[in-house]
Amino acid sequence: MAVSMRDLDPAFQGAGQKAGLEIWRIENFNPVPVPKSSYGKFFTGDSYIVLKTTSLKSGALRHDIHYWLGRDTTQDESGTAAIKTIELDAALGGRAVQYREVQGQETEKFLSCFKPCIIPQEGGFSSGFKHAEAEEHKTRLFVCKGKRVVHVKEVPFSRSSLNHDDIFVLDTKSKIFQFNGSNSSIQERAKALEVVQYVKDTYHNGKCEIAAIEDGKLMADSETGEFWGFFGGFAPLPRKTSSDEDKPLDSHSTKLFGIEKGQLEPVDAGSLTRDLLETHKCYILDGGFEVFVWMGRNTSLDDRKKATAAAEKLVHGPDRPRSQITCVIEGFETATFRSKFDSWPQVTNVVVSEDGRGKVAALLKRQGVNVKGLLKADPVKEEPQPYIDCTGNLQVWRVSGNEKILIPASDQSKFYSGDCYIFQYSYPGDDRDEYLIGTWFGKQSVEEERASALSLVNKMVESLKFLPVQARIYEGSEPIQFHSIFQGFVVFKGGLSKGYKNYVAEKEIQDETYQEDGIALFRVQGSGPENMQAIQVDPVASSLNSSYCYILNSSSTVFTWTGSLTSSDNQELVERLLDLIKPNVQSRPQKEGTESEQFWNLLGGKSEYPSQKIARDAESDPHLFSCTFSRGNLKVVEVHNFDQDDLMTEDMYILDNHSEIFVWVGQQVDSRSRLQALTIGEKFLEHDFLLENLSSKAPVYIITEGSEPPFFTRFFTWDSAKSSMHGNSFQRKLTIVKSGGTPTVDKPKRRPVAYGGRSAVPDKSQRSRSMSFSPERVRVRGRSPAFNALAANFENPNARNLSTPPPMNRKIFPKLISSDSAKLSVAKSSTLAALSASFERPPPAREAIIPRSIKVTPEPTKPKPETSNNDKEIKDKEKENNSVPVRIETLTIQEDVKEGEAEDDEGLTIYPYERLKTTSADPISDIDVTKRETYLSSEEFREKFGMTKDAFYKLPKWKQNKHKMALQLF
Repeated sequence: MAVSMRDLDPAFQGAGQKAGLEIWRIENFNPVPVPKSSYGKFFTGDSYIVLKTTSLKSGALRHDIHYWLGRDTTQDESGTAAIKTIELDAALGGRAVQYREVQGQETEKFLSCFKPCIIPQEGGFSSGFKHAEAEEHKTRLFVCKGKRVVHVKEVPFSRSSLNHDDIFVLDTKSKIFQFNGSNSSIQERAKALEVVQYVKDTYHNGKCEIAAIEDGKLMADSETGEFWGFFGGFAPLPRKTSSDEDKPLDSHSTKLFGIEKGQLEPVDAGSLTRDLLETHKCYILDGGFEVFVWMGRNTSLDDRKKATAAAEKLVHGPDRPRSQITCVIEGFETATFRSKFDSWPQVTNVVVSEDGRGKVAALLKRQGVNVKGLLKADPVKEEPQPYIDCTGNLQVWRVSGNEKILIPASDQSKFYSGDCYIFQYSYPGDDRDEYLIGTWFGKQSVEEERASALSLVNKMVESLKFLPVQARIYEGSEPIQFHSIFQGFVVFKGGLSKGYKNYVAEKEIQDETYQEDGIALFRVQGSGPENMQAIQVDPVASSLNSSYCYILNSSSTVFTWTGSLTSSDNQELVERLLDLIKPNVQSRPQKEGTESEQFWNLLGGKSEYPSQKIARDAESDPHLFSCTFSRGNLKVVEVHNFDQDDLMTEDMYILDNHSEIFVWVGQQVDSRSRLQALTIGEKFLEHDFLLENLSSKAPVYIITEGSEPPFFTRFFTWDSAKSSMHGNSFQRKLTIVKSGGTPTVDKPKRRPVAYGGRSAVPDKSQRSRSMSFSPERVRVRGRSPAFNALAANFENPNARNLSTPPPMNRKIFPKLISSDSAKLSVAKSSTLAALSASFERPPPAREAIIPRSIKVTPEPTKPKPETSNNDKEIKDKEKENNSVPVRIETLTIQEDVKEGEAEDDEGLTIYPYERLKTTSADPISDIDVTKRETYLSSEEFREKFGMTKDAFYKLPKWKQNKHKMALQLF
C-alpha cells in the first residue's frame, strides 16, 4: 500500500513507538489526543480511537486499534473514527488489527485494557451535551456482568431494575452495596467486587464503607435492611425482562463477500479456503455476531476505507443480530479469523516488507519526529533461566512393566531412549519442601509403560495431597528446568525395561541398546554446565553437524570432534560430558577438516552433513485461557492482559508460552476435574487453538493453587499471600476490599528463590550446583559449593580423566585480619594436612540411631570429648590467625550420611511398611508404637515420606504427625 503525507493525520505522528495505551477523541472530524489522566473516562456522546502497543519477545511491536462508539455519538463521528483508524494503521505500517467497539457490546480484549471496568458518563463534544461537572453525590445503580472482564451499565435506580440473575452495585453517599443475585456465579461476584473497589477509589477517594448483600437473606442483618431501605423496603423481585443483550446469538452460516466498487458480491465456493482471498482485493467474512474485513496487502487506502464502510452498512441492515467488526491485514490474520476457514496453510507466502513502515518513518523523521518505534527493534536476547532452586534432592526411577526401579545416584542422569522414567525433585520452599514430580518418555518407549509411568506418578502426587507440581516431558523437548536439575544429561539408544525388550523381540528388530565396547556417536549440546546434554545418534558421518561438538567412542578409543561453527564454551561441555560417558580414557581431539583416517573409518567413511543448528521451539509471549472440560470436549476462552487476580480458585486455566503448557488448578476445583488436568493440557496441544503450530510433545505442567513454582509465577506480578487465602473467590476478594487492598496471609510469603542456590538473578557461572567430574567420586546433590571446593583439594589428579579441565578451587576460609601472608599460608597448609590425615583414618564406630523426640527438660551437660593432637594443632592455628573454627570433619560425616544413609539403619531392626501400619493384618508387636516410622529402611522411608529421615525429624512435631497419620503410622 502506497503511503503519502496526505494519509497521515498530524495527531498520529510518533504514535505506537513504545508499549502502552494512546487514546484520541474525535472532535470536529479530527482525532485529538486525550490526556493520560483521562484514560478510561469515556462519554456516551463521543467516539474514540484507542491504540494498544505491545512489545514482543521477538523485538517487534504489535498494534491493536480499537475505535469506540458511544451510545449517543453521531453517525458522522462514528464514520470518522472508522476512517481515521484506517489511516492510523497506515501510519503504523499496515499491520494492526482493528476492532469496532460499541458501548455496551465491547470486546473482552478492549475492556481488559481498562481493568477493572469502564463506566461511560453522560455528555459529548459535538452531540450537544455538556460533560458532567462535579456536583453533590448522586445515588446510582449499576448492573455488572462477566466472569473474566466486567461489563458495567448504569440502570434506573429502582427496585424493578433488580433481578435474581445479575449482580448490582448501589453507590450511595456513604456506603457502596453489592447485591448478589441468587443465580449469579461466585466468579461473577468476585469480579463485581473489583468494580466496587473502582467506584470507591474513583468517586469516594477510597473512603467509604462496603457491604455485600445476598439475595434471599431478607432482613437478616442491619446492612441488608439498610440496602432495602433505599428501595422503600423489601418486596419480591420481578422476573428478569429479556433485552437484546441477553438474547442468545442465533446460529448464522458463514458467508464470504468480495467488495466491488463499495458493493458486496457473494463469493461462490463449496468450502472456505485461503486460496479464495486475492492480495489486491478486500473481503468481508460474515459470521453473524463476528464480522471480519480482510484487506489484501496490495490494496489502496481508499479500497480499505470503502471495505470498512461496507461492513458498517452490513451490520446496520434490517433483522441483523448485534455484531462486532474486526479488520485484519493479509499476513497478520488473527487465529479466530483463520479458524473460520476449512483449510489455512501454516505458512502463507506473503511478501511482507518494511517499505511502508520505512517510508512513514522517513516522512516523520524529516519533520523532527522520533521514529525509533516505527522500525523493528532487535530481538531481546535473553539467556533462558531455570527459575528453580537447583540445590535440592533428586530421585529417579526407571519404569519396567508396571513397576518402578530406583536408579543409583551415579546413573541418575543416564537415560535410554526406549525407556520411561519418573523423577522426583524436592527443594526448600517457604514453609515446606517443594516438589516437582514428572515423567520422561523416550522416543522409542512403548505406550504401555508410558501409561504405567503416568499412573505411578498420579499416585505419588495424590499421596502428597496434590501439592507437587507434575510434569510430562518427552525426549527432545526437555525444558530448561529439567536440564538445570540434572546438570549433565545423556540419552543412550535402546532401552533396559521389560517393555522395550518385549517390543524388540515381538517386532524382531535389532536391539540398538548402547554397549560400552561398541561404536557410539554422541552429539553434545547446551548453553552451559547447568544445561548440557549428550544425545546418542547413528554412528555415521551424516549425523555430524558443523554447529555442534561430538564424542565418538569405540571399545578402546575415544574421539572428540569439534565443528567449525562451535565456540570454546561448546568444547568445554564435551570435556565435562566425557566423564559421564567414558571416564578414565584419554580422548583424541579432532577438528572439522583435519580428521584422521581412523576417525572416518569408525563412521563408515566420509559423507556430506549439515551445518545449521537444529531448531527448537522458542518461548513466545504468554497467553492465558480459562477452560472447561466436559464429555471429552475442551472449551477455552482467552483472558487478555491477564494478571494474578484473573486466576479464580473455582476454575482451571491454561498458560501457553508456545514452548511449555501450564495447567493451573484452583483449590475449589472438584476432584474429578482435578484428575483430568493432564488430559486437558494434552487436548489443548492437540487442538492448537491459536494455530501457532504447537508441538504435541511440548512439556505440560500441572500446578495446584498455593504451590505455584517460580517458573510459573514469573509470568505474573505475583503475591503469594493471595494464593494462600482461604475461601472462594468472592470471599477472598471481599476480605481484600474490606481490608483496604491487603490480603490476609495464611502462611509466610514465599521467600525469594536463589536460583542455583546463590542469587535471584544469577550469572552464568552461578546458576548450578557445584559439580565434580572426577570418575572416582559421584556427585552428591545438596552439598554446598564450599564443601565441593574443599573436596577438590583431596582428589588424586592422576585418577581424574585427563580430558577434564582441573576443577576450580574456591576460597573456603574466612578472610584473616592479618598482614602476614606467610602465616596465612602456613595455617592453610597445616589445616589441610590435618584434615587429610583425618580423612585417611578409619571412621569411629557409630552409635545406634535413636528416634528423635521433643525434650521438655534441658539435657544434662555432657563431658567434653578428648581432643587429639591434630585438633589441638588446628585450634592453635585458628587462634593465631583470628580465624573462625572450621569443622570440616563433622561436615563430611553429615554429608555422607545424607547421601548414602546406610548408617541410618545400624542398630535397628527393619520391618516392611505393610506390617508397621496401624491397620496391618500381621502387625509387629515388640516395637515402640509411637515411633513406627523408625523401623522402615532408609529406601522405603524415602519412598513413603518423600524425604530422608534426617529431613523428616527437622519438621515440627505437628507436621511429622500429619505425615504419619496419612501413612497410617500414627
